[in-house]
Amino acid sequence: AELASGGFAVAHNGNISNAMKLRRELIRRGSIFQSTSDTETIIHLLATSNYRPLLDRFIDALKQIEGAYSLVVMTPEGMIACRDPLGIRPLVMGKLDGAVIFASETVALDVCGATFDRQVEPGELVIVQNGEVRSIRPFAPMAPRPCIFEWVYFSRPDSIAGDQSVYTVRKEIGAQLAIESPVDADLVNPVPDSGVPAAIGYAQQSGIPFELGIIRSHYVGRTFIQPGDKVRHLGVKLKHNANRALIKGKRIILVDDSIVRGTTSLKIVQMMRDAGAAEVHMRIASPPTRHSCFYGVDTPERAKLLAAKHDVGGMTDFIHADSLAFVSIDGLYKALGEAKRADIRPKYCDACFTGDYPTSLTDQDDSVAVDQFAMLAERVN
Repeated sequence: AELASGGFAVAHNGNISNAMKLRRELIRRGSIFQSTSDTETIIHLLATSNYRPLLDRFIDALKQIEGAYSLVVMTPEGMIACRDPLGIRPLVMGKLDGAVIFASETVALDVCGATFDRQVEPGELVIVQNGEVRSIRPFAPMAPRPCIFEWVYFSRPDSIAGDQSVYTVRKEIGAQLAIESPVDADLVNPVPDSGVPAAIGYAQQSGIPFELGIIRSHYVGRTFIQPGDKVRHLGVKLKHNANRALIKGKRIILVDDSIVRGTTSLKIVQMMRDAGAAEVHMRIASPPTRHSCFYGVDTPERAKLLAAKHDVGGMTDFIHADSLAFVSIDGLYKALGEAKRADIRPKYCDACFTGDYPTSLTDQDDSVAVDQFAMLAERVN
C-alpha cells in the first residue's frame, strides 16, 4: 500500500476475528477497501490513526484488532515483526550474512542457510532499523496460548516450535494414541505425509510393524481445503495410491493427523478395502475437530465438520472403518510435556477441539451468520 508517509508492505499469518466490524466502521468513515482480505483492515487502521510517528500508528492499529496475527512489515524506515499478545501464530527470527530474517518456522531459516536466533515472543514488536535491532512490548502481559495444531499438522516435522522438535512431539502423540486405543493388527500404515511421525510412534509403542501401505504423489497439494467435494475426491485419488502387494489380506491400522470433513478418510479407507485389506482401523493423532478455527486455519463452517455432526460411532460408520479412535485432549498435552490439559488457562489454543476460544469473536457474536473473511469463499461454494 502507498500511505502518506510512504510505502507499506505487510505479510500476515493468522486471522483477525473482528475484521468485519472494523471494516464496516472504516467504510463509514470513508475508507475504500480493495479486497476481502482481513489484512487490509490493518492498513486502513494505520492510515486513519491520529498518531504521527509510523510506529505509534502501527501500534494504535494493533490495539484495535482481535484474533491471531504474526506480521512482518516493511516501511521506508525499516522492518517490523510482531506477534499477537497470545502468540497464537508462530514467528521466529534468524540471521543470514548479518541480515535479520523472520519466518513462521525454523525450517525456513534452514532452507535459506540462515541461523536461528530466537522466537519472537507473544506481544513483542521487533524493530529492525539502520542495522540495529530493538524490541518493545506495547501490550499488557498475557499468558501465551500458541496454536496446538502447529505440532499436530502445520509445522514441518523438521522444525523446532516452542523449543520442542515437531517430529518428536508427533511421534509421542502416536505413542499416546497406541496406549489409549490399541487394536490387534498386522501393520501400521501412515496416511502420508503428515501421518508418518505419529504412525512411527504408534508402531514403536504397540510393537506392530510400520510399513508404507499408501504411496503418495508429491506433485499434488492439500485436499481438505479444496472448495468442492468432487475436486477433493479427485485430489485424493491423484495424491494417494495403495501398495496392493503389501495390503492384501492384512489387518491395517491407518494413522492420520486429523479428520476435518471426513471426505479424505472415507476415500482412503475404501482404497485400502479395494486393495484387499482384511480390516481397516483408523487412528487419529489429534482429538475430534468439532469447532471452526477463526485464527487462520482454513477449516469450513462448523456444520461441515464431521465431528460436529457425529459421535465417534457415527464417524466410524461414515468413513466405513472397522474402528476409529482419536488421541484424547489430555494425551495430546502429554505428548507436549504437560501432565494434562488445564481446565483454566490451558497452555495452548485448542479451540478447534474444545470450543475454548482464547479471544473475543466479535464478528461471530454480532451475527448468527458466519461473517469471517476466512469463510467467505466457503459460503460462496
